[in-house]
Amino acid sequence: MIVVAGEALIDLVPQGAGGPLAPLAPLRGGGPYNTAVALGRLGADAAFCSRISTDAFGSALLDGLRAAGVDTSLVTRGPEPTTLAVASLGADGSAGYGFYAQGTADRLFELPPPLPSATRAVAFGTCSLVLEPGASAYERLLLRESGLGRCTLLDPNVRAPLIPDPAAYRRRFASWLPYVRLLKLSEDDARWLGGVPDGPAAVVLTRGAGGLSVRTRGGTEVSVPATEVAVADTIGAGDTVNAALLHGLAARDALSADAMAALDADAWHEVLTFASRAAAVTCSRPGAEPPYAHELA
Repeated sequence: MIVVAGEALIDLVPQGAGGPLAPLAPLRGGGPYNTAVALGRLGADAAFCSRISTDAFGSALLDGLRAAGVDTSLVTRGPEPTTLAVASLGADGSAGYGFYAQGTADRLFELPPPLPSATRAVAFGTCSLVLEPGASAYERLLLRESGLGRCTLLDPNVRAPLIPDPAAYRRRFASWLPYVRLLKLSEDDARWLGGVPDGPAAVVLTRGAGGLSVRTRGGTEVSVPATEVAVADTIGAGDTVNAALLHGLAARDALSADAMAALDADAWHEVLTFASRAAAVTCSRPGAEPPYAHELA
């Protein structure tokens, strides 16, 4: 089982022309949520660990997880509202966000009891590692699961408007690295954080239209081009990469640090190419709509 821990929220995505007053469509989202849905659609044994509102948006988010075949037994619920992320789309389909997260349900996440014994990997990232008090609970979960020897993936997916003290966040990010087995960064993340760090067994860097690359602790470096596609928007593309990486590595029994570092260039090329193809499908349709396994067969 692969567990994804983090926020679920509603993206409000502009529809058509109208500038800042264009109609907004509510779509399910949140980096960890999208990763969990993508894993389920790819056929992985996946579970989501979070705190979700009891409001109508929260119920819709749970419905999306269940429709994708994701286990929701690790989800708790609360009466606070669902976090909203208002998207703004660039001419190239890239997305920026403004967040309405004060007093929302996911911020009150608490450290869960032991995860199922079948858990092989746990993925973390995005707003959930920034917004307190939940951020500290997710941090404790990261350290606990890493200490148990489980594969941990971290995708910081930096949302700068949510980070009041960038220097403090960068120090905190550096403190997580000894507990991270697989680190996924976008070029924008790496630039904001001050570079691509060493430490994890493997670091994957996404470059948008420039493709993906990996550098492993064993010295392997591999790059693949982006899969060409007509881009609707890029919402959820990086989250799809997370899911495809975990799914591809799990299929090769390469979630341990030694196995991940020892994968040869050909295997990494296959994993990255699969991730590139999966992300391209997500980019081809509005909102975070990752592919199903049959679409990549």
